[in-house]
Amino acid sequence: MGTKPPSTRQLKVAREIQRELAEIIRGKGMSFFSGALLTVSEVRISPDLSIARVFVSVFPSEKAEEVMGILSDNTRMLRGELGRKIGSQMRIVPELNFLLDSSLDYAQHIEDILKK
Repeated sequence: MGTKPPSTRQLKVAREIQRELAEIIRGKGMSFFSGALLTVSEVRISPDLSIARVFVSVFPSEKAEEVMGILSDNTRMLRGELGRKIGSQMRIVPELNFLLDSSLDYAQHIEDILKK
């Protein structure tokens, strides 16, 4: 696939969004996410900075589906809060697409295999 690596600006914006969203999510507390611990593990932003793919890991992983639903239902509100935090630095607040980061599950799976 001929995709070029993200620009320095993309990386800076992605890091800033990751930091701010982590703060917003932490502020909501675990009860907002039905007792699950949510971590923003990575943010990838489109070259035009209009779409942010936000990778989250959920612990315990059994709650992942429920938490993804909560994120989906609250995307507009989370984007609004993000806009208030980064609005002065960016012309547009990117659309947020939440995706489940399954690398923790994968690591756990490998650990389980190694224990056998």
